[in-house]
Amino acid sequence: MRAAYFETTGAPDVIHFGDVPTPVPKAGEVRVKVLAASINPIDTYIRSGAAPMPLPKPAITGTDFAGVVDAVGPGAGRYKVGDRVWGSNQGLLGRQGTCAEFVCVEEKWAYPTPDGVSDEQAAALALVGITAHLGLFSRASLKAGETVFVNGGTGGVGSMVVQMAKASGARVVTSAGTDEKAVMARELGADAVVNYKAEDFAARVKEAAGASGINVWFETQPPTDLDRTVDLMAPRGRVVVMAGRAARPVLPNGPFYVKGLA
Repeated sequence: MRAAYFETTGAPDVIHFGDVPTPVPKAGEVRVKVLAASINPIDTYIRSGAAPMPLPKPAITGTDFAGVVDAVGPGAGRYKVGDRVWGSNQGLLGRQGTCAEFVCVEEKWAYPTPDGVSDEQAAALALVGITAHLGLFSRASLKAGETVFVNGGTGGVGSMVVQMAKASGARVVTSAGTDEKAVMARELGADAVVNYKAEDFAARVKEAAGASGINVWFETQPPTDLDRTVDLMAPRGRVVVMAGRAARPVLPNGPFYVKGLA
């Protein structure tokens, strides 16, 4: 099969495109004919060596996929040949990646692709959608009627946070750097958009949030000013951080615990 792979970590030019052996599904695995794959920042960290972990040789790049089950390994019973599936969490910790004609996936890492969702959509939404959902619901326990602020509402994760929060009944405030991105954020469902390049950021977020403040702050950028974040939060608010592998922001411990934040 054809695949995008690398033998050693390094700059982007370590990636080659060529023939590699077609995988055979092991026990509990399905083989998926990949019809769409997407690239995320974690893929670049793995390829560059910034996120060291065990890698097969050659290592196929890519985390997310969508496609059709092509073969079923021994003991695998969740899917049958021809089922449409999507997934993430490949290309990590010794698992082969998804930028290939086929990928073998443990059944637990494959999910049914809903009718009406294209393979391109499923692959594009995989890791960013999982990240947004974990942050909003598993970590922040978002409830209908609360106010969410997401810093960067048109990025991969941010755009999913806007849509999921709005669909769950929350009021959504977000930031954007251009008028065009502000329009896109509103189309995704944002109730208010702050242009951080043209407006007083803190004042506009405070105005958009109203007197009660922000219940859930979803930070998609490396955090740099947690004092400002804490000041804008409602009592017992929750702050989700997910970016900045080298970020070391100062935590304003006093204001943080006085507000009962998490």
